[in-house]
Amino acid sequence: MAYSEVLLVKPVDGLGGEGDQVKVRAGYARNFLLPRKIAVPLTTANRKQVESLQKRRALREAEELSGAQQLAKQLEKASLAFAVKTGEGGKMFGAITSADIHDKLTAAGITVDRKRIHLHTPVKTLGQHSVKVKLHAEVTVELNFDVVSENPIEAPVAEEKK
Repeated sequence: MAYSEVLLVKPVDGLGGEGDQVKVRAGYARNFLLPRKIAVPLTTANRKQVESLQKRRALREAEELSGAQQLAKQLEKASLAFAVKTGEGGKMFGAITSADIHDKLTAAGITVDRKRIHLHTPVKTLGQHSVKVKLHAEVTVELNFDVVSENPIEAPVAEEKK
């Protein structure tokens, strides 16, 4: 298999950030990276670009980190409550998912990518719960939310024996 060394101009998930010299399959470089101007072939002239690309990368990463920290402060102040329909004994109909949490945050004016909300299993019980929101590699916030009943909770009716 043939490989090519390229210099990344833009960050690529799973491959690297701008200014990185990476070794990829020749077809991937020829058919994807180079036509989209994501990378340039690694030559002596292009090696000089590495320094300017790394400076730009450092600025972008610092900006992303500060933005994530500001968003973390907003999330820490936010309080979410979900009113759900319940049946006998307070058993919930349905569940609270990360999409529901994303919708509540959006309604509160906080924009977070839904993929960053890490809820391992949907919430199917009443009470207070928490979810991790990973905003940046270095910034993770634990967001607490309440799940309350929309209607009064009734005790389960015991069946009468005849």
